[in-house]
Amino acid sequence: MSPRLVEPLAVEPLRVGVVCFSTFGGSGVIATEIAIDLARRGHAVHVFSDELPERMDPPPPALASQLVFHRVSPPAYPQLKQSPYTLALTSKIVEVSRRERLQIVHAHYALPHAVAAHLARQVLAAQGDAGAAPVPRIVTTLHGTDITLVGSDPSFLPLTRFSIAGSDAVTTPSDWLARATHEVLGVPGAVAIDVIPNFVDVARFTPAPGGAPPGSGSGVPVVAHVSNFRPLKRLDDVVEVFARVRAARPARLWLVGDGPERARIEAAIAARRLQADVEVLGERADLPAVLRGADVFLLPSEIESFGLAALEALSCGVPVVASAVGGLPEVIADGEVGFLRPVGDVAAMAAAVGRLLDDAALRRRLGAAGRRLAESRYALAPAVDRYVDLYRRVLA
Repeated sequence: MSPRLVEPLAVEPLRVGVVCFSTFGGSGVIATEIAIDLARRGHAVHVFSDELPERMDPPPPALASQLVFHRVSPPAYPQLKQSPYTLALTSKIVEVSRRERLQIVHAHYALPHAVAAHLARQVLAAQGDAGAAPVPRIVTTLHGTDITLVGSDPSFLPLTRFSIAGSDAVTTPSDWLARATHEVLGVPGAVAIDVIPNFVDVARFTPAPGGAPPGSGSGVPVVAHVSNFRPLKRLDDVVEVFARVRAARPARLWLVGDGPERARIEAAIAARRLQADVEVLGERADLPAVLRGADVFLLPSEIESFGLAALEALSCGVPVVASAVGGLPEVIADGEVGFLRPVGDVAAMAAAVGRLLDDAALRRRLGAAGRRLAESRYALAPAVDRYVDLYRRVLA
């Protein structure tokens, strides 16, 4: 977290609600980083989620009066066999909006967050409530699988399309996802989408001091992968690429994260007798330190709307080998900060990783270029500036 002090405000502070997932993943990271930076600037920010998001654990003590977390806890009723989370979230947004007079509800993910925000707005706009509290504007940020996986499911498509079209502003982190939102969901072209790329806290995700070599401690080069261990991340490809790399030279693999694929992948690692060279590190609060210890970052995903984990690696001066898919080519220029290869081409990815491990000068050059890219195009403060401008635009 950047040590910036609270900034003086030239205009009246905003009152913003941020709705996000608490789980380890890019959307929750981006949402909470926005919330924290808004609070540093003096805005009043209220975060809604089922658990305290990882980047807010613990909440920054200096921001206690500006940054408030609201836990959404659905009651258990036998008649409701599935968790009524969306309804509980709606009620919590209504409750906090009435008390704190929220101006903006920034929903990260269409389902269920934008849907809950829309329902809350309807409640607040109902007769008898309009005079008690302002009806907040809704800003919806789409992050990827809410469009390509969940949102495009025929069961949810009408609701997803409605929540997007009815928002006061919609953002995506990449041009690719903006196009996919129109094409995959059939969202009318008249619905404008602002592309605000994801960002990284370059003061926190920094290279090793003085250009020191990676800090694995063993002298053996390290390949790192960070994800939520879901099928879209293609963990099997991560293991296969590493096995090919390891067959030609000493190397280690660090798997950072957790999720539904973890047990199966650990079994696959054991079946291939790679346990001595692979560490499954779980979810790590000290992620920048972990990335600084790596030589190459590997992200062979089936689809990525942006690739935040890759950007965090670049900010730490670590070159990336990734799939040439989705929004990744907008962040990673092939041959400049890393290498892009076709999805599923484990031979090509292994060759690219091996080339970086064997050529220290190339690795340093691409790593330094990645750090410059993060600082010049993807720093946190300019991105939050754009969100603040967007909030004020929809309030105007």
